[in-house]
Amino acid sequence: MKYLLWLLKAAIFFTLFAFALNNQHDATVYFFFGTYWRAPLVLVVLAAFAGGLVVGALGMLPGWWKHRTAAAQLPAASEAQPSAPSIATSTPASAPSISATDLPAVRQHGL
Repeated sequence: MKYLLWLLKAAIFFTLFAFALNNQHDATVYFFFGTYWRAPLVLVVLAAFAGGLVVGALGMLPGWWKHRTAAAQLPAASEAQPSAPSIATSTPASAPSISATDLPAVRQHGL
């Protein structure tokens, strides 16, 4: 299995390398106000890919921050509440008790 993964990685690398060698022609990207950028097509494609990664990561930042603050507040909220005595006294002593913090959080966005 390890050799198959290395073979797949090598195939992807050589495919991208062949793409780079076959697309060395200059490409012109026109911006606003008459400005433009002339570069090899491979660099233009690489810049577009990197720009997409940056925009995607910046778009995910508000969600990351929201979940991070919710996770940081979770231990503080569970320590502030006094632990209520167990209502179910008929359970055997060997049965594990489940608290509200052991359950997964419900996602608000439905995924």
